[in-house]
Amino acid sequence: MEIYGGGWMSDSGSTLAGRQLGGYLRAARQALGDTIERTAQESEISASVLQRLEKGVPTRLKVRDIRALCAVLEMPEESTSAMVGLFLKADEKSWWHAYGDVIPETFDVYVGLESAASGLTTYQPSQVPGLLQTADYARALILNRMPDSTEGERRRVLDLRLKRQNLMTRKFDPLALDVLMNEAALRCLVGGRAVMTEQLRHLAEIGKRPNVTIRILPFDVGMPLGHPIGQYALLRFASTGAPPVVYLEGFSGCAYLEKPDDIALYEDATLQLGRRALSEDASRSLIRSVAKEHEQ
Repeated sequence: MEIYGGGWMSDSGSTLAGRQLGGYLRAARQALGDTIERTAQESEISASVLQRLEKGVPTRLKVRDIRALCAVLEMPEESTSAMVGLFLKADEKSWWHAYGDVIPETFDVYVGLESAASGLTTYQPSQVPGLLQTADYARALILNRMPDSTEGERRRVLDLRLKRQNLMTRKFDPLALDVLMNEAALRCLVGGRAVMTEQLRHLAEIGKRPNVTIRILPFDVGMPLGHPIGQYALLRFASTGAPPVVYLEGFSGCAYLEKPDDIALYEDATLQLGRRALSEDASRSLIRSVAKEHEQ
């Protein structure tokens, strides 16, 4: 592999960062109604190189080429910085995005990844996953996370979170969502008892959808893996044939894992957790029971 001017040149195939970069650039070009040939000419790179770039195929470019391309595509500075950051990560099979790193903290790479997925399996030890949160539950979490922000800033974050939920209800190819949650997520009081009651009732109802599976690991199963495991999401992309990705979110940043050994590790963890989880019907009964406890 040869690193060239902050870009990448590899025979090992595209990476997540490379595919994401290509997808964002292609969307920006199409939003302007430009052809590959015209955009390539204006940015002074060859049409074949731009075509490879949009497909996430490794190619040889420099940071200044990416900036020039973003300028032609009329991308704002924050988006341009994010594109450069993805470009710099494009030779890494698995990578860590620390907040304040080369990709701006406010640019959410995961949202684009999630929207392209056909299937998502997630484990949540302590809270309801974002795709299943009610507005009031999400609002309480966002307020705790962003106490010094303006109401408008918090509202934008909330709107984005709620908009993501359309992935499960869209008519064409809705996202297949498989959720494993620890019982602690049902009992952790977020926003007050009224908010939790509404949230758990929502879980019980949305779990009836054919593309949504919700299973609970009750307290009495202990620790099925023998040690703590944090929240994770395993995303699959059947429609595009891209390899699966594991997403890990932490307090200071998030990680994207693509290596086959890492994928296998989390697939095995999912199987082990699933064996100890309640069935869908039993999980729904527990959710409703805890909802009644919150209601009292």
